[in-house]
Amino acid sequence: MPTKKLTQGLLIIAGILVIAGATIPAVAQEQALARSAQDAQLKWGPCPAFMPAGCGLAVLHGDPAAANSDVFLRIPAGSTISEHWHTSAERMILVSGELAVRYQNQAEAVLKAGMYAYGPARLPHSATCRSSAPCLLFIAFESAVDAVPVEAPAK
Repeated sequence: MPTKKLTQGLLIIAGILVIAGATIPAVAQEQALARSAQDAQLKWGPCPAFMPAGCGLAVLHGDPAAANSDVFLRIPAGSTISEHWHTSAERMILVSGELAVRYQNQAEAVLKAGMYAYGPARLPHSATCRSSAPCLLFIAFESAVDAVPVEAPAK
């Protein structure tokens, strides 16, 4: 009878899952969180020295010295971040403003609030905040957070 075999099969699978569950150690649970750029608990710090004055970084989640951390990057209105690269790939969403981004050997992309962008690891790029208010960018890094300026070509 097909129904009896199906029931037996489901019982066997359920038994395996129960046994497997008993041998899997409990995973430590992180606390869920939600943040906005205006959150008083955010600690804004300076950007690397080669970035424009007034630029700020705030860690949203994780340890920026380790893999998988999320940050807010605030870029002053009208300012440009010179060409640089990251060891990590970066996944970005522009929260506010208008940001023009140019990756080496690619056409410029103009991000508007709500747009997603992906930047491959080690690919040099620059960015300009084209809005009259600061640009705010959410960035998720796969490995440690860094920004390495591209040196001017030797003359």
